[in-house]
Amino acid sequence: MAVLIAAHLAAAALAPLLAGRLRSRVFLVLAVVPATAFAWLAARGGTVAGPDARSITQSTAWVDSLGMQLSFRLGTLSWVMALLVTGIGALVLVYSAYYFRPDETGLGRFSGLLTGFAGTMLGLVLADDLLLLYVFWELTTVFSYLLIGHNPDRRANRRAAMQALIVTTFGGLAMLVGVVIVGQAAGTYSISGVLADPPAGTAVSVAVVLLLVGAVSKSALVPFHFWLPAAMAAPTPVSAYLHAAAMVKAGVYVVALFAPALAGVLPWRPLLLTVGVATMLLGAWRALRQHDLKLLLAFGTVSQLGFLVVVLGVGTRSAALAGVAMLVAHALFKAALFLVVGIVDHGAGTRDLRLLSGLRRRMPVAFWAAVLAAASMAGVPPLAGFVAKESIVKAFVDVARTGDGTGIPPVAGWTVLVGLVAGSALTVAYSARFVWGAFATKPGVSEPAGIHSPPVGFAAAPALLALGGLALGFLGSAETPALAPYAEHYPEGVHHASLGLWHGLNLALVLSAVSLAAGAVMYWQRHAVARAQRGLRVGYEAEHGFRRTLRVVDRVAVEVTGATQRGSLPVYLVVIFVVVITVPGTALLMAGVGSVDLYGWDNPAQLAVGGVLVAAAILTARSGRRLKAVLLAGVTGYGMALLFMMHGAPDLALTQVLVETVTLAVFVLVLRSLPPRFSERPLTSTRWGRLGIGALVGALMAGFALVASAARTADPVSETFAERAEAEGRGHNVVNVILVDIRAWDTMGEISVLVVAATGVASLVFLITGRTGRWRPDEAIGSALDSHASSHPDGGRPSWLRAGGTLPPDRRSIVFEVVTRLAFHIIVVFSVYLLFSGHNMPGGGFAAGLVAGLALMMRYLAGGRHELNDAAPVDAGLVLGVGLFVATGTGLVPLAVGGAVLQSAVVDLSVPLLGHVHFTTSLFFDVGVYLVVVGLMLDVLRSLGSGVDRHGDESAENGRDEADEQHAQQERLGETR
Repeated sequence: MAVLIAAHLAAAALAPLLAGRLRSRVFLVLAVVPATAFAWLAARGGTVAGPDARSITQSTAWVDSLGMQLSFRLGTLSWVMALLVTGIGALVLVYSAYYFRPDETGLGRFSGLLTGFAGTMLGLVLADDLLLLYVFWELTTVFSYLLIGHNPDRRANRRAAMQALIVTTFGGLAMLVGVVIVGQAAGTYSISGVLADPPAGTAVSVAVVLLLVGAVSKSALVPFHFWLPAAMAAPTPVSAYLHAAAMVKAGVYVVALFAPALAGVLPWRPLLLTVGVATMLLGAWRALRQHDLKLLLAFGTVSQLGFLVVVLGVGTRSAALAGVAMLVAHALFKAALFLVVGIVDHGAGTRDLRLLSGLRRRMPVAFWAAVLAAASMAGVPPLAGFVAKESIVKAFVDVARTGDGTGIPPVAGWTVLVGLVAGSALTVAYSARFVWGAFATKPGVSEPAGIHSPPVGFAAAPALLALGGLALGFLGSAETPALAPYAEHYPEGVHHASLGLWHGLNLALVLSAVSLAAGAVMYWQRHAVARAQRGLRVGYEAEHGFRRTLRVVDRVAVEVTGATQRGSLPVYLVVIFVVVITVPGTALLMAGVGSVDLYGWDNPAQLAVGGVLVAAAILTARSGRRLKAVLLAGVTGYGMALLFMMHGAPDLALTQVLVETVTLAVFVLVLRSLPPRFSERPLTSTRWGRLGIGALVGALMAGFALVASAARTADPVSETFAERAEAEGRGHNVVNVILVDIRAWDTMGEISVLVVAATGVASLVFLITGRTGRWRPDEAIGSALDSHASSHPDGGRPSWLRAGGTLPPDRRSIVFEVVTRLAFHIIVVFSVYLLFSGHNMPGGGFAAGLVAGLALMMRYLAGGRHELNDAAPVDAGLVLGVGLFVATGTGLVPLAVGGAVLQSAVVDLSVPLLGHVHFTTSLFFDVGVYLVVVGLMLDVLRSLGSGVDRHGDESAENGRDEADEQHAQQERLGETR
């Protein structure tokens, strides 16, 4: 199962490359992946469905320390959903090959996103871990946002994408809290474990509400229903797949998944039945007044999703069986109808039913596909929609009469049943309106010109889906045992649950006939219904409330930001420190330090170093010059490195020295653009206050350190690190083995933060200077060399650096250039040595990357920005990206051979000339760290160094031009006089 998901994601990654060659035919190639998955799933039907059904499980260790696993489970419900996701996904991809023009822009991106969505949706329905389910849940949200906004040039697409993202993300965050509560209450995050032993209690009731908020928002139920019609701005394949067959079913799937365990927990049933019936009626009523065929189907989808939630959420065996049957029928007929709309739009150039006429003769295949699909949606026999809908009505007749084990009072049961029948009647009416609006010959409406019959491949997908709904209507006797294993999770009901075309003359059949007749009457009297709708229209809509809420939030954010973000760093620090003093400081004073055993030092040298640190800190605070303050602050850093050495930690000392050196150099680069001195203001009361705050914070931090070190009650987890480093990591440098093996996840997070920080700093600097950080071929070096050759025909003085001639003479240092020329390559080789030796001796990827960065800094300081470009002719962003890719790839490779994420292996080789070579695969992870640090240094040098230099040179050049212009004006004035 994990392979199927990975195949979808791999295909998505390759799609842009394939689209460059295949253009729109790339969809045909990509369709092979979900089609293969569909075949694999269909072959497992005999195992997971039927009388002897059993689940197929797969689990791979993910984050052992958190107990997280990549757990997948294929049961009856997930099998049905997975078949819909892969089968309809394959058909939609084939359909897309005809829907888009070969020269359509963005095909690579769109095809990759659609395939990636199919993979994440497949992962969602197969996940057997609550946290993994949530990960895929949010991934579908992101993919939906990107697919709805496929055409960012259109404002409607941008608004619809953002609206869908905000609503579904809000629901997703609520669902995350509910997932955590359920997992903690159950003592396991395994979904199968939760279903086998459901938790109970007040906390679980709260979790139920939060879970349902996520499901309701994802499936576009009231009050979140407005995002789905707006999402119709997306291309038709997106509407047919995400918003009919897949993504919007995610909320329904979650309801169906947890209903066997949580349906009896309040307020599950009251909430779902109320929201579901209201959504069904509202969506159907709104569908009747739409003129855009896609909007008509969109509101119809909202209505049907409400219907499904009611049926699958009520929690009876007969309703569960009928609900899954309706889930399948809905995916078939609604996807088919959306695909028909795409064909109509392509052929006629419009989706407005008031402008369409006579398409029945021009598009016979699309017409009959629409007739079958719409009839199934309306519940007309003998289609799958009728089989499922009549079984649903029969199940709710039992609930209304006896409660069927739900505890629902008769009044509430009959109210829900009446609501479902009324919604079904409205469904019949808008189904007929769709077929009439798209294909009927309307008096006074001219037929659109240039209409042609769609290609066979274009019409194949909706035709197959519609025929599937027809065939399924006759297979109720086979469908019942196939879906029964899911329904058997519920207690026995009043009658034996089954699917079929004929259940005898009963109340359910009468109510089905009433809904069909009432719907037909509403369609016949559609003009009277339209007048009634205009008279009953209310002024308030949910979307208006959503936008009003956004405006209020934006305004509050602006006011709060204006009141708190004054642009003063001292003010920000004062606020932070005052909070530290007030909150944790008060707690420290109330609790006290307690009994702490203190001793002064291990040897007197530590006291001397500590005295230097204190003196340097005090002098830093009293310094009036910026450079002096930076150097004194550096003394404290080098002092800490010396303390590390005295404690026997050379690796930490090396890293501290390198970090402090880089920090000093970066400070110097920044100080070039600042005044040399701090403010000359005297010690006012405000500054005395700041001095007091600083002293209090220092004292509190010392107290926190004492309390934290004395409060340990359990053995530290690091006690075994030294032994594990040699036994498992096969390295003698404990610090490096911790970073790249034992705590590799922490390192992964840290280098990700480094990439984000580097990108942010560079973006701010380049935004201010008006430049980009991309590397370009530097012509200044060549110009300088040509100039030197022309002015010194005999060769002249040799240039030690290629870009030395680009600097003015007063900024050059021949001694520094010679030293840089001699030392640069030695330092780079030394950095590589540190990288490869770090597993057993001081070094590692981080320290080695800093050393390489310092080498680049030497080239920059000696030869300027042109010399830096010559030393590193590559984009910093590319180096950062490659480093993160290497580190991530190293972590994922073990999964392919049955290992855990970031698991390392020992490799012993005999290499000619070199002899025996011994290393661990964590070395490749360290290479990724090395590249990220080098990229960070290069980004900092390009932004704070080269970018500021270029900005200063241009400012000086502009100043000279202005001075020359003023001088020329003065001369002209003198001549005039």
